[in-house]
Amino acid sequence: MMSKNVYFASLFFFAMGLASCSRQEEVQFQSANLEPYRPVYHFTPKSGWMNDPNGMVYLDGTYHLFFQHYPDSTVWGPMHWGHAMTNDLTDWEELPIALFPDSLGYIFSGSAVWDAGNSSLLGTDSNPPLVALYTYHDMEGERSGKTDYQSQAVAFSLDKGKTWEKYQGNPVLPNQGIKDFRDPKVLQWVNTEGKKEWIMTLAVMDRIQFYGSENLLNWTLKSEFGQGMGAHGGVWECPDLLPFTLADGTQKWVLLVSINPGGPQKGSATQYFIGQFENGVFTPDDTLIRWLDYGPDNYAGVTWSNLPKDQNRTLFIGWMSNWLYGQAVPTEGWRSSMTIPRELSLFEVNGTLLLKSTPAEELTNLRKRSYQIGSKENGLPSEAFEITASVSDSENFNLFLSNEKGDSLRIFKEGNLLSLDRSKSGITDFHEDFGSVFSAPMSWEATSIRIFVDAHAVEVFVNEGELVLTSLVFPRSPWKKVHLLNGISKATVYDLKK
Repeated sequence: MMSKNVYFASLFFFAMGLASCSRQEEVQFQSANLEPYRPVYHFTPKSGWMNDPNGMVYLDGTYHLFFQHYPDSTVWGPMHWGHAMTNDLTDWEELPIALFPDSLGYIFSGSAVWDAGNSSLLGTDSNPPLVALYTYHDMEGERSGKTDYQSQAVAFSLDKGKTWEKYQGNPVLPNQGIKDFRDPKVLQWVNTEGKKEWIMTLAVMDRIQFYGSENLLNWTLKSEFGQGMGAHGGVWECPDLLPFTLADGTQKWVLLVSINPGGPQKGSATQYFIGQFENGVFTPDDTLIRWLDYGPDNYAGVTWSNLPKDQNRTLFIGWMSNWLYGQAVPTEGWRSSMTIPRELSLFEVNGTLLLKSTPAEELTNLRKRSYQIGSKENGLPSEAFEITASVSDSENFNLFLSNEKGDSLRIFKEGNLLSLDRSKSGITDFHEDFGSVFSAPMSWEATSIRIFVDAHAVEVFVNEGELVLTSLVFPRSPWKKVHLLNGISKATVYDLKK
């Protein structure tokens, strides 16, 4: 049962309208001749298995994305760090594998930072390093019954991330006998003494630990957070600690914590806490349970480090899947994709702060053609498109996508629930929970909806991200038509191409 706090945290939102385009013409479906379900503008590996995004760092105009990767199979196996890059957040280039398993274990999730001051002494003042912090997972130790099979380690790059060398002194943070001791996310801040300090946010079973360091190599435990707080239906994973400055200059901190299982739609999901971070201690403002995304398929997401100050944004991406069925979805040769990049921000309604996820502004560069559509059956231009619409009836609206095979995907609001129904969306029989209706509490005014569709992905943003539903779908043929049934009298469809 969903707690009252979940509902309360979701009731306060403000509205943002979308402008519609002026062009109208007959739509003829065009196929990109993709292999089945391979998306156009979402990142997927060329082959093999992928899960959590890792080591996301910006440097010299390039957004680096590392990721959990098993290149030899489409199911989870010995974890590597795969590597991709983009200059525009839409056109991705996959690069050679960055980190391989070794005698210390598999390469689990972590983060990367630009050590501009060479505090680690792993580079030079003239050529400071990129430093990755990741979890070693000793599979043999786990199989033998040990509890200290995870530890934190360092690798570094002196050529802007092209190649990586593992630190000879690994592990830099040994395990003290705790299972599920993993996923270091690191940022640099100025502490109360006015000194720069590295902070590591680490997932430890059912809580978060915060560590401090001056050099990225020697770490001291500062505090713990989370026992008895938030959702605890499963293990805590992939944390991220984010500073935000409000319009009045007040600083707030947001702590992202992914949990599996225990999400609002079963399986995997990401919760967040809002509060203060002082002297290495995180103190939440309240005990509300807040979810970053109410869809079933946005997990383990974290943010890019080292973004230029002039961007003035917090940039996020997540793994678009769910551990309930992630290894069984009907793709061949490759498995899993990332969400579109999203800009996170805080907004306040009636004294309550909430986290908003807005599609990154670069996504508008994908728009190649636009079509105005009305309240009837309308053609779609390709496998990859975006729909923007104004909502005329916030209490009751309804649209759905369809194809010639009889598959359909419905997005609708009835009363206080916003729902996505993929029960008839095509191939659903690979898991008993896939073909379901997913709902989110929505007792506030919805004025706009924005939907991104790409081969096997649907991402729904209400009021530019005040509420988000992310979902995989596997129609038996690409969506051919969109139907506006009620509450949405007109909309714009954009054909999206790289």
